[in-house]
Amino acid sequence: MKKLSRRSFLGSTTFLSFAGALGLMPLFASAQKKPKNNFVHHVYFWLYNPDSAEDKAKLIEGLNTLKAIKEIRLAKIGVPATTNRDVIERDYAVSWLLFFDNLEQQEVYQKHPVHLQFVENYSYLWSKVIVYDSVDV
Repeated sequence: MKKLSRRSFLGSTTFLSFAGALGLMPLFASAQKKPKNNFVHHVYFWLYNPDSAEDKAKLIEGLNTLKAIKEIRLAKIGVPATTNRDVIERDYAVSWLLFFDNLEQQEVYQKHPVHLQFVENYSYLWSKVIVYDSVDV
């Protein structure tokens, strides 16, 4: 086995680090060039039976089926955090946070058969829904 000197080791690792960073440069550049019309769709659900763990699990099951819609760039399902400040709303049961590349993709999602089936199959669970849509500025 060949013994490496400290100088050759440092030179090799510096070169590899530099080469690796160059390989990532296109990713950083594309992230900076993304159009600023990204669309965020955030839905909050209140259940008819807010204390029912079974109903909450059923709604989460249904939301997971929506992740199959290819227009969704990122989807997150959440429940209220344990934070407690006057400005925090915590009486909803489940939140559904979606990111789309643009408004058009969100509109495709709204009319998608999987989404329509979700509403048909699970809407009996919720008593109230609030939606916040926003776009990057």
